[in-house]
Amino acid sequence: MTPQQAVITAVSERFGPKAAITDPGDIAPWLIDWRGRWHGASAAILSPASTGEVAAIVALAVEHRVALVPQGGNSGMVGGATPPADGSALLISLRRMNRIRSLSANLAVAEAGVILETLHNAAAEAGSRFPLTLGARGTATIGGLVSTNAGGTQVLRFGTMRSLVAGLEAVLPDGSIHDGLSALKKDNRGPSLDQMFIGAEGTLGIVTAAALRLVPAISDRSVAWLGVASPEAALAILRSLERDTGRIEGFEIIPRDSLAKVLLHVPGTRAPLAGEHPWHVLVEATAHDPAEEPSAALLTRLLAPLIGADIADATISANEAQARAFWHLRDSISEAERAIGPALQHDISVPVDAMPRFMVDAAREVEAAFPGTHASGFGHLGDGNVHFHVRPPEADQAGWIATNGAATSRLVHDLVVAVGGSISAEHGIGQMKKAELARLGPPARLHALRAIKAALDPHGIMNPGKLID
Repeated sequence: MTPQQAVITAVSERFGPKAAITDPGDIAPWLIDWRGRWHGASAAILSPASTGEVAAIVALAVEHRVALVPQGGNSGMVGGATPPADGSALLISLRRMNRIRSLSANLAVAEAGVILETLHNAAAEAGSRFPLTLGARGTATIGGLVSTNAGGTQVLRFGTMRSLVAGLEAVLPDGSIHDGLSALKKDNRGPSLDQMFIGAEGTLGIVTAAALRLVPAISDRSVAWLGVASPEAALAILRSLERDTGRIEGFEIIPRDSLAKVLLHVPGTRAPLAGEHPWHVLVEATAHDPAEEPSAALLTRLLAPLIGADIADATISANEAQARAFWHLRDSISEAERAIGPALQHDISVPVDAMPRFMVDAAREVEAAFPGTHASGFGHLGDGNVHFHVRPPEADQAGWIATNGAATSRLVHDLVVAVGGSISAEHGIGQMKKAELARLGPPARLHALRAIKAALDPHGIMNPGKLID
């Protein structure tokens, strides 16, 4: 019996047939990443139903020296939850661990397999809100969001997942359990183990549950759609809004070509503004207290002085349906991009003040270095996160990417580092950016990451081939 088969058999015997899925047809959908770029192989999906079962599985994996690849909703963008192609690892799915263990006015304890949208709904029923959302909210799980330090569209006000985690439960690579779910505000027993697991992509252990901070439910929200001449104008609007209110939750910048692709390829969409504008901005304002100034009135008051200067045209949502329609345009950009063929997609971050110039200059430099390409960026101007896409020449797009993709991404990443940015803003490193992290990562950071990995996972069984060797 092979080591892998020994683990599979032991898991099935101890925890029942649901805990070890071996049918190739059932396994196949989970061997490919969301983008279809990374393809792996695995003899089984191990599917524990409790933290104790996760700990037992990890202990078995250590005993037999079998690698494990943790997986949640499999909605990641960098191949971080895809097993190696050689079949040397077993998948361990946290999807059966999908209970919300507790929920109060300001804290929810959710297991790793809880889908983000499920948590949103549960918090809303209790009169609260979990203030992190993203396009994959219907499939992304809490464990994956923690492990990749997910961002989304509300980072401007509430921060990334790191800011929203009050405590974690996780299984370490030796099978022991770390329980930090008490969410103590003061705990000075050394560095935070909870924070160590956030963004580690399952390479230091398996997150099994999280205590998450909630905020009061929204009593009112409004979304404005603005037409602007340049990213610099958009930044001027952002700075003006930041001076006058703490109620701005979303601030997104979208180039004309990205909006055009959505209108062409996503059914039911329509342009918010009548005219043509080089750039578009989406702004969301919210209220938590019914006594506050209504969000539509707030946006009208704050944006009116900017009309004709930084703002060429604007409209403010008249109701919730229109607010959702504006966000649908923004959330559909990736879907529209995928509909028109392959592109090189870069999830990067730069200092907010540098973002307008970077979006323009980087696109120009990439197009000059690789004639026939089209480069453009969109994203979260409020936190400096640029989704920078490079579309290959029309002829033989796949072939061009295979030949020139790595060099193009290296140029983009070099430009990012030159302005003090990061090659990964919110999607993680995974398989896709591991070599680039090794090339461009600060030496002190790389040394620390390697030392921590070697100390906690000496046998290399936790998500091999991801983040860092």
